Amino acid sequence: MNIVVLVKQVPDSGTERKLDPADNTVARATADNVINEMDEYAIEEALTLREAHGGEVTVLTVGPDTAKDAIRKALSMGADKAVHVSDPAMHGACAPQTSAVIAAALGQLEYDLVLCGAESTDGQVSVMPALLAERLGIPQLSGARKLTVEGSTARIERQTDGGYWELEAALPAIVSTWDTINEPRYPSFKGIMAAKKKPVEVRTLAELGLDPSTIGLGTATSQVLDFAGRPPKGEGVKVPDEGDGADKLVGYLVAQKIV
Repeated sequence: MNIVVLVKQVPDSGTERKLDPADNTVARATADNVINEMDEYAIEEALTLREAHGGEVTVLTVGPDTAKDAIRKALSMGADKAVHVSDPAMHGACAPQTSAVIAAALGQLEYDLVLCGAESTDGQVSVMPALLAERLGIPQLSGARKLTVEGSTARIERQTDGGYWELEAALPAIVSTWDTINEPRYPSFKGIMAAKKKPVEVRTLAELGLDPSTIGLGTATSQVLDFAGRPPKGEGVKVPDEGDGADKLVGYLVAQKIV
């Protein structure tokens, strides 16, 4: 079974994230960038399926040169090889444009299953599986908390607020996973050293057969027009209780339009 895992490098959600005032895009160059947490669960699921069914796990990422760190993390976990789509023209690309790039890259790969995290911690739009399914003409099984593959059929339990749905689709298919599906393994020292020798193929938009002028901030379907930083925390209001503390508190809440 050939499995492709989509991996994205994102600014660490545990640190302050900023936009670049020059063009209102995410300031990735100065951020503490890490592999998208949800993607680690997709990687683990791919490795588990490979161990059960054989085959290869290929990591596919779209991003600048720094995204190679996310690739190495995935390879050190146990993935076999990687494809890195890197092109300056992609700066500021929107989700539909990115899906066109990923679909073009997948068109040059052999796969039975495409796995990805249910969302990225920077965009959180959760639309990539649906966009790719439409472009590639394959079914999507989204929000999986459990995944099994039997022959040419993939089955999942889709996590919902009230329980789960059981769904299935014929392969090839794309499956997105939640963090409830497994516990990602930690890269071993052996895995880290082995990752340095695993093949990573870098491709440009032109090599994917895409016109660079159609990808990027200039032709994006959505853009950030303006933004402002979080206002500084003001001083609190002290309400002395002189027998009328409750009335003062209610009055304050009413003035703030809280009640």
